[in-house]
Amino acid sequence: MFSQGQLLFALCFFIAFVIAMVFAYRKDANLHKVFYKGNYKILIGFLLFIGLLFIIKIYFKH
Repeated sequence: MFSQGQLLFALCFFIAFVIAMVFAYRKDANLHKVFYKGNYKILIGFLLFIGLLFIIKIYFKH
């Protein structure tokens, strides 16, 4: 489906992308701690909401 050159390019691109993301995250880690305090609460609330929707779906399916 893909040529060997395309697969090699995709692998190199993925590795470079991951390395760039790690450097960017490390650079901004201190800012994240200041500006995004308490975001885990929003994530937990969102996951609970999605879980509740699945429970409602299963309940009304029967």
